[in-house]
Amino acid sequence: MRCPNCGFDDSKVVDTRTTEGEDAIRRRRECLECQTRFTTYERREEQPITVIKKDRTSEPFDRAKLMRGIMTACTKRPITTNQINALIQDIETTLQNSYQYEIDSIQLGDMVLVRLRELDPVAYVRFASVYKDFQDLDEFNVELLGLS
Repeated sequence: MRCPNCGFDDSKVVDTRTTEGEDAIRRRRECLECQTRFTTYERREEQPITVIKKDRTSEPFDRAKLMRGIMTACTKRPITTNQINALIQDIETTLQNSYQYEIDSIQLGDMVLVRLRELDPVAYVRFASVYKDFQDLDEFNVELLGLS
């Protein structure tokens, strides 16, 4: 590992531990030339996830796009950014662990709805109203009755 201070390409590992989410290994290193200490992270190489949209076109999974949609549904609700990040991370981990690298947008939306339903019913209804594209009040009422 190249030292960020002097560029020397050899270092020794001083400390190793897993991160809180246990999705990476944190290594504390020391440059053998200038003795500068620095941290590196080792992560599993992950296959990118592709989302198949309703019109059958595909696009790369965009965590930020999903975050914006969920944040909109959670506006003025007692839900923290950490909870939303955990929700998205749970979805990503589920997909990676199932070796499912292509997912229909419908399945992805359903995964979000299941988790939002547990987190906050109002955010769930807000997300569902956009995601499910209700055409009339009756469809919306059926969804609300399903929450009871």
